[in-house]
Amino acid sequence: MNAFDELTGNFSKLPGIGKKSAVRMVNWLLKQDSTYVKQFALNMSQLHDKIKPCSICGNWTETEPCPICSDSLRNNSQICVVEQPQDVSTIEAHGEYKGLYHVLGGLIKPLEGVGPSQLAIPQLMNRIRTGQITEIIIATNPTVEGDTTALYLNKTIMDLNLQNPPKVTRLATGIPVGGDLEYIDKRTLSLSFRGRSEF
Repeated sequence: MNAFDELTGNFSKLPGIGKKSAVRMVNWLLKQDSTYVKQFALNMSQLHDKIKPCSICGNWTETEPCPICSDSLRNNSQICVVEQPQDVSTIEAHGEYKGLYHVLGGLIKPLEGVGPSQLAIPQLMNRIRTGQITEIIIATNPTVEGDTTALYLNKTIMDLNLQNPPKVTRLATGIPVGGDLEYIDKRTLSLSFRGRSEF
């Protein structure tokens, strides 16, 4: 296998990239200035060294804690719980929400062997136990797994038996069932936040 085929194979493993697209990308890179290609390769090689999960919320960051967790202007009594770091980027891009986040790192999927212990649920419970959180907004995708995870989180929060438990809400309808936050338009996401309902 030569360098062209190896790089094509690497690109074809990326989400949404098939063999033909991977070949086009490698051909495009071969036509570019070598300085650009070297910088591109350097950025890729440094990705894991520079970007890590925030120790508080789990979002990708180059600083510790991340800029959102360290922003004193954010509403630190609200936590929006999402599945993956890209969901934080999606919500932030719309500018509707001004609280904090918590990235679970996935959803409960029993058929795939993913249980609560493999997600960042204990870390969320530790944040709730501080007593400073008044609302947990569960923003998992409206799928079977997303709903299962949301119900599990609600029960686990209630089982903490806190003197002043936080209100647990779920994003309202408006996000289509089976949809993905990454592809939701601004208006729909805005209405979902405003119309969220309590468990």
